[in-house]
Amino acid sequence: MNPIRGIAFKLLSVVTFITMSALVKAVSEHVPPGEAVFFRSFFAIPVILGWLWARGDLRTGLKVASPMGHFWRGFVGTTAMALMFTGLGLLPLPEVTAIGYAAPLLTVIFAAMFLNERVGVFRLGAVALGMVGVLIVLSPRLTAFSGETVQTTQALGAMVVLAGAGCAALAQIYVRKLVQTEQTSAIVFFFSLTSSLLALLSLPFGWVLPTGKEAVLLVLIGLIGGFGQIFLTSAYRHADASVVAPFDYASMLFALVIGYVFFDEVPTAPMLGGAALVILAGVIIILREHRLGLKRGRARKSVTPQG
Repeated sequence: MNPIRGIAFKLLSVVTFITMSALVKAVSEHVPPGEAVFFRSFFAIPVILGWLWARGDLRTGLKVASPMGHFWRGFVGTTAMALMFTGLGLLPLPEVTAIGYAAPLLTVIFAAMFLNERVGVFRLGAVALGMVGVLIVLSPRLTAFSGETVQTTQALGAMVVLAGAGCAALAQIYVRKLVQTEQTSAIVFFFSLTSSLLALLSLPFGWVLPTGKEAVLLVLIGLIGGFGQIFLTSAYRHADASVVAPFDYASMLFALVIGYVFFDEVPTAPMLGGAALVILAGVIIILREHRLGLKRGRARKSVTPQG
């Protein structure tokens, strides 16, 4: 364990993924979301395979015990990615990032529903606080359904991104189940493979021939996404989740800078205020999970026979 290295890898993954999102936004005017999902997934595969080969896990790291588990994780995760990519074409980058923070909050709820995890009043309160923040971010969009066409499109985009956050939370539930029987390398690889195949189903719905510049950006989206996944996996290998998870929220800072510099997106007060509440709720949940983990560890030690 090396917390400093873990934090460094986490920040690298945050920068990588927000850069990937910016590239998706840059091509979204011409390239449909399903096509972007394919490039994101397919061109990540060589990066992941190279990483597994370098680690010596290529032969053993792709063994599968639950094929259908990987399929459903891939299906839900691909749906989340497609919805998020759609939202990137309709909303400012910082706003998509802020609404996406609903995913870890919804994961807490889904874990109680589907994994029978006990969720106390403290964490439920934090989830409620975070969802209030999400509603604050959404509020300017929700009042726009009866407005102009552009406003209505942005309102639809907000709903799409929120649905994507819900699917991302469900994907995390599948991952929690898979890690009980599957290696992390297999989960990472088969998600990219499944997502590539599922994205091909969107071919009849209007794929386009990208320009030379768009083709380069699409390939970069896949390569960068693959490296981002490796950085993220490495972060959790070197440090506890409670140490590195709060650095997820650094993505808002990067999103604000990239959105302002490259897309002329100026953040609104509701977006910033709501995002602050969601981030606060997320950090509270992370700290609470860490404290509960320490208590469970002490409890296990107290019942372990001493030799």
